Amino acid sequence: MDKQYRATKIKSRICWFVAIVLALAALAAAVLPFFFMVINSFKGKFEMLTKGVFALPDKFNTANYQEVLSGGFVRYFGNSVLVLCVSLLLILFISACAAYPLARFKFRLNGFVYATIVACMAIPIHITLIPVFQMTKSLKLYDTIGAMIGPDVAFALPISVFILTSFMAGIPKEIEESAEIDGCNKYRMFFTIMLPLAKPGLSTLAIYNGVNIWNEFSFAYTLTQSPKNRTLPLAVWDFQGQYSMNTPMIMAVLTLTVLPMIILFIFAQDKLVKGMTAGAVKG
Repeated sequence: MDKQYRATKIKSRICWFVAIVLALAALAAAVLPFFFMVINSFKGKFEMLTKGVFALPDKFNTANYQEVLSGGFVRYFGNSVLVLCVSLLLILFISACAAYPLARFKFRLNGFVYATIVACMAIPIHITLIPVFQMTKSLKLYDTIGAMIGPDVAFALPISVFILTSFMAGIPKEIEESAEIDGCNKYRMFFTIMLPLAKPGLSTLAIYNGVNIWNEFSFAYTLTQSPKNRTLPLAVWDFQGQYSMNTPMIMAVLTLTVLPMIILFIFAQDKLVKGMTAGAVKG
């Protein structure tokens, strides 16, 4: 028994050691690129070449950030925030309206409709660039902020409906039955009961889709032309062409671009985890 206990204890220590090493490796892989980006954004134009990429700057110079912010970055940022807010509101509302009947109602085409929505997840986004471009031109939406909202919503809906349907299916039916006894109709039940209970799932979808919309490049590049209607990923593209020989300036643009999503994830990571696990066990 003593030998078996020692062997078990040794195995446990080895497992913990391996887990810690892997966790530190994952942490380094995630943090080092961001650390590299931030420290180099405070360097001068040629300091990165003379001192090395991982060396700390002689002084934390904010001139790069001042020039980026005065060069139209705020406009790109405002466009991204507008597209993100409108797209997320539409995605969450439409997917909730679709997921509720698919999860709680029994009708003949339920399985077919659900399977069709799930099958749409397999459509590659990039093969639709030309049809979406032509549609946008015919609707006179080309080179407008609204041109990016439609594709963002359309391609986020299949997976959003899929996740939210599974989540709503796990909500106990007794809640609905009690509400029906009290005279609650389906519309009131959806807005006053199901949506509040689905907040963890909606939060997960908001974070997941928000990151994708914030970083979307292909449609933003295809459907817009003038700088006044472009979003942050295109700001990186434009600034890269403008400051192609000034790497620290590009690093400053990248830092300002990714910082909002990092801050959002830091404060909302608990909601993301709860949303991913809340529907795993049925009440």
